[in-house]
Amino acid sequence: MDDPSGIVIRRVYFVEMTMRAYRFLFALSILLVVLFSQNGWAQQTPAERTLFDEANHSRRDQGLSPLKWDEALAVAARRHAAEMAKHGSISHQFPGEPSLPGRATKAGAHYISLSENVAEAPKATEIHGMWMNSPHHRANLLDPDMNSMGVGVVSKNGQFYAVEDFSKAR
Repeated sequence: MDDPSGIVIRRVYFVEMTMRAYRFLFALSILLVVLFSQNGWAQQTPAERTLFDEANHSRRDQGLSPLKWDEALAVAARRHAAEMAKHGSISHQFPGEPSLPGRATKAGAHYISLSENVAEAPKATEIHGMWMNSPHHRANLLDPDMNSMGVGVVSKNGQFYAVEDFSKAR
């Protein structure tokens, strides 16, 4: 015959070990979410990643420091890219839309200064090439004072509407 107190102790031990495992898995999942969301990699589209990588490649070629991914700037850039796709044209600001500083602040960005590139083309690599061949856009990409960047790309009717928001972060 089983000792009732032994059964209770084994059950309590099993429940305690199971709860520890659940707590560990929960903490691990929270840690992974935080790490991915801080780097922004979990939310980037392939076109956004391409533009981010191309920007840093161009900066390295010029001996400049790479830009850090800023998810708040990416949120602002994605919202503006969606506006451009909705209008079917590119602009730095549409009627009724906040300015770049307003969009960046609303998205939670902390910055000292900002700049922005906008474009429309069927391929991300084509957009980067257009920006690098435009003196003003190239200057934004290669500005040594900027240290952070967020990219937003929205696809509509075979076209990418792309926004790069740069900042000198606080």
